[in-house]
Amino acid sequence: MERKNAWKKYPEGKREEVFAFGEKYKKFISDCKTERECVTELIAQAKAAGFEDLKEVIASGRAVKTGDKLYAENMGKLLALFVIGKQPLEQGMNILGAHIDSPRLDLKQVPLYEDTELALLDTHYYGGVKKYQWVALPLALHGVIVKKDGTEITVNIGEKEDDPVFGVSDLLIHLSGEQLEKKASKVIEGENLDVLVGSIPFETEEDEKKAKENVKANVLNILKEQYNIEEDDFLSAEIEVVPAGKARDYGFDRSMVMGYGHDDRVCAYSSFAAIAETEVCEKTSVCLLVDKEEIGSVGATGMESQFFAYMVAELFQSMGGYDQIKFNRAMSNSKVLSSDVSAAYDPLYASVMEKKNCAYFGNGLVFNKYTGSRGKSGSNDASPEYMAELRRIMDGNEVAFQTSELGKVDQGGGGTIAYILANYNMSVIDSGVAVLNMHAPWEIISKVDLYEAKRGYGAFLREA
Repeated sequence: MERKNAWKKYPEGKREEVFAFGEKYKKFISDCKTERECVTELIAQAKAAGFEDLKEVIASGRAVKTGDKLYAENMGKLLALFVIGKQPLEQGMNILGAHIDSPRLDLKQVPLYEDTELALLDTHYYGGVKKYQWVALPLALHGVIVKKDGTEITVNIGEKEDDPVFGVSDLLIHLSGEQLEKKASKVIEGENLDVLVGSIPFETEEDEKKAKENVKANVLNILKEQYNIEEDDFLSAEIEVVPAGKARDYGFDRSMVMGYGHDDRVCAYSSFAAIAETEVCEKTSVCLLVDKEEIGSVGATGMESQFFAYMVAELFQSMGGYDQIKFNRAMSNSKVLSSDVSAAYDPLYASVMEKKNCAYFGNGLVFNKYTGSRGKSGSNDASPEYMAELRRIMDGNEVAFQTSELGKVDQGGGGTIAYILANYNMSVIDSGVAVLNMHAPWEIISKVDLYEAKRGYGAFLREA
């Protein structure tokens, strides 16, 4: 089948909207490198677009009605947005589902230690990473510390020009003969992904000069003076170690974006942008942004959580009364784009791809009929009827799209949140944006694919 490059839809002189949307996205992923940061920023944007807090509406006793724009957040790391449609809720919803967590390093609960007059932070990697990619990079600390009295301290160190940065050291090439003989999975061990944070000893009184861990003491002194953080406060902290720096244009033609967390914030942001622009549709429109996908969608803020179902039940209650049968119908009649990234074809690694069935930069929104691994294990396999409907919608709105699998059949694989929503008997398919360097500290996407994703998501909300 002939593939059409989406850039041809936007010849020179007609690319303003593509590049303008790319700039908004670059700012978003530069500023929002954790789930909490994503939710905080998107709630602010949602309020500016006229969305109200569903929990406040419920508390006020006001009935939810057609045209209402509502949001609900859970524990600061899960966000659901609704635009109530013209049809009764039991007729189903059109849902865009994406995740806002990304692979990274997390600080352990007791992270700070000293070794040979160097202070380091102990980490535990999160999600699927190639551990060797996380060494010799400038890293930043993002997150929150909650003190015993409930005071929350926001941590964001390493992003401003005058901030210090941190990093995981690598072994010099001159002494790495044995290291280079190891398998790539063993070149850097998980327990060695510790972040170097200081080397100056604390200036002690004369009788304390022999005290141990003076470098650690100096770091603790800095944390106390500059951030009001005590060592015990790490016990109730959630601090993520992420690449330091802003997203950047990539390539002479500035057609691509290099940034941390494209997987899956590129789909989360384009999904949010689509619902923020959406007026009242026939069906209720939903954008569902969840946590923990990279580790199995578990926990109270992952897709396995019942939070979304609870919020739909609250909508029914506020719109005339909850009814289990109507709730079941609403879920069963819903349609979902499980918006997650796909692997972009890379000519440097062509051997793992099957060219007829893979995603290409510049070819628009990607549909994966199934994911999983090898014999489609763990996948949601979308029906041909649903795929035909989506073809009609995309073609009718002149959205550039392509279909893909995640590499050759026995090469590997991966999963998304699709199967979890399918458990409600919804029609679900994976769709998203093609990514190079997926799960690396710096990933690459095409600006035109990002823009076509937003357009495709908007068309889906209006017409599915």
